[in-house]
Amino acid sequence: METALNLKQILQKIIADRQPILLSDRNKDWEAPDLLTSLSESILSRQAHLQSGLYIAEISERGYLGTVLYRIKSKPVEEQC
Repeated sequence: METALNLKQILQKIIADRQPILLSDRNKDWEAPDLLTSLSESILSRQAHLQSGLYIAEISERGYLGTVLYRIKSKPVEEQC
């Protein structure tokens, strides 16, 4: 079974892997470094699951997938340079 990660670890992995993606909530498209520096520690410590290419979802206390926190979008080509 895969070890659960928290949101901070997922964002750090996205940054380390230099993935050309944006993370979209209902209001805005975010870059992973921006989220890492702007979110509170309590939010960053939430258990979460990264479904590559689709979303980052919160994991409930019972271990089930919960709310989708961010949808993953490809960065436009001109922003990847």
